[in-house]
Amino acid sequence: MTHYILKRLLLMIPTLFGILALSFAVVQFVPGGPVEQLVAQLKAGAAGGGAGAESGGALSGGLYRGDHGLDSQQLAQIKAFYGFDQPAWRRFGEMVGHYLTFNLGQSYFYQRSVTDLILEKLPVSISIGLWTFFLTYLVSIPLGIAKAVRDGSRFDTVTSTVILVGYAIPGFVLGLVLIVLFGGGSFWQWFPLRGLTSENFAQLTWFGKLTDYLWHLVLPVTAMVVGNFAVMTMLTKNSFLEEIRKQYVLTARAKGLSERRILYRHVFRNALIPIVTGFPSAFLGAFFTGSLLIETIFSLDGLGLLSYNAVIQRDYPVVLGTLYVFTLIGLIGKLLSDLAYVWVDPRINFQAVNS
Repeated sequence: MTHYILKRLLLMIPTLFGILALSFAVVQFVPGGPVEQLVAQLKAGAAGGGAGAESGGALSGGLYRGDHGLDSQQLAQIKAFYGFDQPAWRRFGEMVGHYLTFNLGQSYFYQRSVTDLILEKLPVSISIGLWTFFLTYLVSIPLGIAKAVRDGSRFDTVTSTVILVGYAIPGFVLGLVLIVLFGGGSFWQWFPLRGLTSENFAQLTWFGKLTDYLWHLVLPVTAMVVGNFAVMTMLTKNSFLEEIRKQYVLTARAKGLSERRILYRHVFRNALIPIVTGFPSAFLGAFFTGSLLIETIFSLDGLGLLSYNAVIQRDYPVVLGTLYVFTLIGLIGKLLSDLAYVWVDPRINFQAVNS
């Protein structure tokens, strides 16, 4: 097992390098980069009386000169400020070297460390992701078991219809419906629509803070979690049905064991293998769950909105930095999922498979 883990860790290096290299190469050909955007801001600032030029930061002052525009020396100064005066291969090498020490660079747009930006937006994504993750598992697994035991019954048919309808409704559409119904859109104003806490959060008691926090999460988490029930519920049901129909269950019944004991002493562990093995990667992914549309609808400033704005603003350090972190977390999650197979089913031996 140690050999397998070391092999997987070593394979992560070329995988991560390849993803970064491909993404970096694509970024080089995307039009409207930070240099072009700053030049456009300077021109707009000059045409509008200088307001836009102030957004150019340290370079904006005195660079744009009316109808004369920017000369080659000033344009070179802007490129040097963003590091585009260096060849692409050198910039990529420096980026990889910094990423090895988790130095994700500075944001072009925010003028702040990319790491600080991710840590600042992370609590919003953690709140949505973890609650979505836990509610999905807490509801779907018992529901899937109940559907498997009652396969073909009216309960099975009705619950399948309900969860499939929820799966068919996009999360952002459900979010809009919830706002209209319960967010003060046209009917009742029961839930807040902005942020994760109220303005007077600091003055509340600990119970008031907990209630306020959970009350803010009701609508966005509901919009996120409803669509997840179908996949996990049907996976649980089908997994249990497959195990229930196997020979060892028939043998246990022939020995006079109760259905409850057969289900929870024999079927349960084997049926949970495909479910539990996806638990580690899903749990890690919950920390970085960022839904752009959900965050936009409910005014939540999380990683989804940060990544989208970075792409629109051509904020390449943020784009590549978040991609690096997400990819690394994904690769680690896949490794933990494989190790979970061994933990759940000791019969699996990766060492024997790879020998």
